[in-house]
Amino acid sequence: MTATGADRGAGGVGTWWWWGRRRGVVLDVGLALVSALECGLEGIGFAEKASLPVPLGVLFGLLVGSVLLVRRRWPIAVVLVSIAVAPAEMGFLMGIVGLYSLAASDVPRRITALLAGMSTVAVFVVTVVRLRQDVAQADVDQQDFDPSGWYVPVVGLFMTLGLNAPPLLFGLYIGARRRLMESLRERADSLEQELSLLADRAEQRAQWARQEERTRIAREMHDVVAHRVSLMVVHAAALQAVALKDPQKAVRNAALVGDMGRQALTELREMLGVLREGSAPVGPAVVPLAAVGRAAAAAAEAAAEDGPCLDALEALCEQSRLAGAAVEFVVRGEARAYPPEVERTAYRVVQEALTNVHKHAAGAEVVVRLAHREAEVAMQVENGPCPAGVADVCLPSGGNGLVGMRERVLRLGGVFVSGATDVGGFKVSAVLPASVG
Repeated sequence: MTATGADRGAGGVGTWWWWGRRRGVVLDVGLALVSALECGLEGIGFAEKASLPVPLGVLFGLLVGSVLLVRRRWPIAVVLVSIAVAPAEMGFLMGIVGLYSLAASDVPRRITALLAGMSTVAVFVVTVVRLRQDVAQADVDQQDFDPSGWYVPVVGLFMTLGLNAPPLLFGLYIGARRRLMESLRERADSLEQELSLLADRAEQRAQWARQEERTRIAREMHDVVAHRVSLMVVHAAALQAVALKDPQKAVRNAALVGDMGRQALTELREMLGVLREGSAPVGPAVVPLAAVGRAAAAAAEAAAEDGPCLDALEALCEQSRLAGAAVEFVVRGEARAYPPEVERTAYRVVQEALTNVHKHAAGAEVVVRLAHREAEVAMQVENGPCPAGVADVCLPSGGNGLVGMRERVLRLGGVFVSGATDVGGFKVSAVLPASVG
């Protein structure tokens, strides 16, 4: 995992106090030693002018110069000390480095401007006083030297700006550059976190899509195979019962079983062909399940015109009648064309409902109702109680039929209801919109 800006900034800070890196410690200690040595030498002259013991002046200069060690942590203190010792004419290096550290730090700009102005005034005053002393001494030595009144202030101003302006401007530039780099680093870290979150969400969506496609493929396979196989089992049971008593009926049942088996194989082969479609012809290729599901859905949509529709419901009911079920098909309203997905869903609902009748209520009377309304189409499959004495064909049930029907209907914005009737039978009802947006 990539370290964030906070992680990078936290490394090593506690080890070296307020320094982030070892070279910062070495630089500040070196500057403090040089500044202490400079102030110590300048303390000799300060002690002579102030009539103080020389060791005391040297000690004072060493203490003042060593303040530069804390320039990163307390730059304001360094600048204040340099301003305070300016009349003593010491702390030349400390004043320059202190102004740079103050300008490069995160101190508010109004405080930086105030302290820079105070330092400039202090240096200007000291410079003008020293220049006047030098000019007065030169006037005594050389009688012909007569500078005008503007010479000392102008030279003092240029010397002051030459000492204070460069470190101040350079510090402002370094501080702005540092803040810009930190802003860019934080932005990069936030972008990296956002990309990580997007990657996690994309992975979650991919997992959801894979699960959705697995469910869709399972539902399609169930609808294609379950009804045909259920009818084949029913016919096989009837064939076994009448094989010796009525050979002619046994032959017809055997032919029906063969036809339905061929139809089931044809539909299964078409579905498997859709699943294989788009795979690489050479080498073992891994095809994403989501792509397979999309290909299956696209192929189903493309084959909708040749697929099951409402006109095939009569033939579907006839197949159940041939299997021995008493199926009545009732149509109400004026028939009209619907979108392919609506007709296909209506057909699958009736098909699965009849399959459930063969599984759980063999021999029961069934009524299939289809109603064409203004803005919707409704279908209902209702069976009565299973008559006594009818042998169960022992068809396996996975419990996914009603779930698949509900998912199909709700996906189109319809209404699905199923449940037992008062007389002991079962009823499946669905209402689909006439148009799908």
